[in-house]
Amino acid sequence: MKDRYKETVAALTEKELLFHLIATQILLLTISAILGMILFDSVSEFLEIFSWDDGRILTYGLGAGALVVAVDLLLMKYLPRSYYDDGGLNERIFSNRGTLQIALIAAMVAVSEEVLFRGIIQTHTGLVISSIIFAVVHYRYLFNWFLFMNIVVLSFLIGYIYAVTGNLAVTIVMHFFIDFFLGLIIKFKARAAIGGTDVE
Repeated sequence: MKDRYKETVAALTEKELLFHLIATQILLLTISAILGMILFDSVSEFLEIFSWDDGRILTYGLGAGALVVAVDLLLMKYLPRSYYDDGGLNERIFSNRGTLQIALIAAMVAVSEEVLFRGIIQTHTGLVISSIIFAVVHYRYLFNWFLFMNIVVLSFLIGYIYAVTGNLAVTIVMHFFIDFFLGLIIKFKARAAIGGTDVE
């Protein structure tokens, strides 16, 4: 099944890959909208879980995000490359993108996933259930025990920070920071591997 997944990813054109990525995020936001209408009494009640003038966005959001990236970089340095093999999807997504494109992708994913998994599911079912669902939804990591454990730990960490702060803006910023910087790392590693230079 893992080989079939790799073949499927490899067979996708750049346009198809981007289409599937955007379609997935739209699907998550659609599910969020439907569940939100059912589980929240009003739009204003939902908006109460956002606060963009919260100082914890910097301390908890960026701080924890930077810590996750630093730990990931350390592990990438010392662990076998196979431990980070997700079937090639992350490389396909980020390797040939510009920095602004990576930022837009990271923002889109951070918003759609945090709204659904933390804002909707965790708010109404708790940390454990939302974290497990978040990990399982990242289907490609199920083929690699290390990546699956990695995403489980990350999911619980983000969920814990949301439980502590009660502010979805904090976890959105944290999620964005992680995806954006790891996306940049993949991009520049790919450039270095082919001896290219960043001309942006």
